[in-house]
Amino acid sequence: MEILFDKGIPGLEEYKVFTINEIEENTKFKIINSKEDINIGFIAISPFEVKSDYEINLNHDVVNELEIENPNDVLILNLITLNKTLEQSTVNLKAPLVINIKNNKGKQLILQDDKYSIKEPLTGSEKNVSSY
Repeated sequence: MEILFDKGIPGLEEYKVFTINEIEENTKFKIINSKEDINIGFIAISPFEVKSDYEINLNHDVVNELEIENPNDVLILNLITLNKTLEQSTVNLKAPLVINIKNNKGKQLILQDDKYSIKEPLTGSEKNVSSY
């Protein structure tokens, strides 16, 4: 899947087009790569794999910007910071990628509340994704 981030991703605003692919050995994880620079890439996961009660509210501006017509067309992914071991790796639940899978437009939100952490443990939460 190819995604257009009109304004880029915060910190990487010059890169607009990314591909998202599943990792064959473990489809819970996704690989996100820049089409403009092969050295720019991320590992991501659905936040619901880490916190089943994860929720965000998309304001009217985001819904309009991404042209979201149906909540079922929204894919939410969160970026993982890999460390030496999976147990030391974290996921940024505070800055989700919101993607409209109907038109392949995306945006990274930075949530303003303190409900979620930028360094949520990937393992040891209510679900242990290392067992997938």
